[in-house]
Amino acid sequence: MALPSTYADRNCSLARALEIVGERWTLLIVRDAFFGISRFGDFATQLGIPRAVLTNRLKFLVQEGVLDHTDGEYRLTTKGVQLWPILRAMMAWGDDHYSPTGEKRTFWHTNDNGRLDPEGRCSVCGGLVPAADTRVDPGPGFDPGTTNPDPVSALLNTPRRLMEPLA
Repeated sequence: MALPSTYADRNCSLARALEIVGERWTLLIVRDAFFGISRFGDFATQLGIPRAVLTNRLKFLVQEGVLDHTDGEYRLTTKGVQLWPILRAMMAWGDDHYSPTGEKRTFWHTNDNGRLDPEGRCSVCGGLVPAADTRVDPGPGFDPGTTNPDPVSALLNTPRRLMEPLA
């Protein structure tokens, strides 16, 4: 369900973008898709989201071309992958302002193992690194939450390449 728009002529790109990704849970679903989650049940387990809400959000993201749904799995489309810089920036902002123990996750360039800055630039080659060439590791502020995680959480708590499907 899209946010009601107060822009009669819809002449604001930010308002239009928020109509797609501004609903509660939506950016977390997209984040988890970047982290390799692709199955409905895994999204539900990781997010603790009501199944009806998840069904609605996934259907809407597919309808809007952010996710593709094939053979029971959800994958980011090219349009969805373009959200990565926004998510990365929001995570960096959250770490700066709400994570006193440090970054929850760190990002690395898979080609040269360079650390990425908050803008996604590699400390080794200086390039802007796309999501497909990014590895995510638990950071100093990461808290796995439990000593006996479910199999999906255990995989998410280890270094892994973005968008690589969970085994």
